[in-house]
Amino acid sequence: MTMEIHQSAEDYLEAILMIKEKKGYVRSIDIANQLGVSKPSVSYATKRLRENGYISFNEDGMISLTDSGYEIADKIYTRHKVLTSIFKNLGVDEKIAAEDACKIEHDLDPSTFEAIRKYAEEHGLSE
Repeated sequence: MTMEIHQSAEDYLEAILMIKEKKGYVRSIDIANQLGVSKPSVSYATKRLRENGYISFNEDGMISLTDSGYEIADKIYTRHKVLTSIFKNLGVDEKIAAEDACKIEHDLDPSTFEAIRKYAEEHGLSE
């Protein structure tokens, strides 16, 4: 099942993965804080993500990625980390590097990203 997923959904899935790695658990409030959005926005988005099979909730309201949700989140987060690292290696301030990575991580064609990743690896620019 390949479904067209919007950038905002990718942002939510990526945020869930990042929070999970950092805290070990994910709550709606954590997502709201990470993305700078309101609790109602998170409720709406997580409802849609759950309906589409990307996340699940346990009995305590903790949020987990499903396999398909993790696959998307990991792809975007990997892009984010590689691009941020390259920009930092080019001398860009860390905060700006991360912001710029966010702006382009969703729009790069997979072949373009793969070429960038490979170049960065060969030139010692990625972490």
